Amino acid sequence: MAFVGFQDYVRRMESRFHLARSTDAATRRQAAVEHIRRETGIDEAMIDALVEGFYARVREDGLIGPIFAARIKDWGPHLAQMKLFWSSVALSTGVYQGRPMPKHLPLPIDARHFDRWLEIFEATTRDLCPPLAADHFIERARRIAESLELGVANANGVLLGKGERYCGVFEGWAPDAEEPAGP
Repeated sequence: MAFVGFQDYVRRMESRFHLARSTDAATRRQAAVEHIRRETGIDEAMIDALVEGFYARVREDGLIGPIFAARIKDWGPHLAQMKLFWSSVALSTGVYQGRPMPKHLPLPIDARHFDRWLEIFEATTRDLCPPLAADHFIERARRIAESLELGVANANGVLLGKGERYCGVFEGWAPDAEEPAGP
């Protein structure tokens, strides 16, 4: 009988411990979010403007626009998810619960597409955000692009070494005569 009492005691203590740990984590997260907001000036309105502006440019782009257009019919839900994603990435809010890697693995994309994505993202960010906020977004975007490129390469049977880039061959694609040869 004493053993059952002990188990009950352990369960009660575990539940208090987890609750306290959870509360502490939420408090720490909120403090981190507020610190980033103060340091960078980033807030939800800035994220909203950046996502809207960036994807407006993406839709007009000749290289990556068609890839998005072939997969996204209703832009509203996609933009809402991207705003949550960037809130999580830029502010550490934790509001995005998706898994971006599996969504990108089957796409016909390679280093050229990631470079163009970054080029558009960086230009949009520099146009719409103060310098400190722009730097914060761009640093994270570069890491994301590198990670996704490594994942896409790996999914296509290519293991990239440090500094190597993934160049896929896709149906209907031919190298542009003006495009410089890669490394």
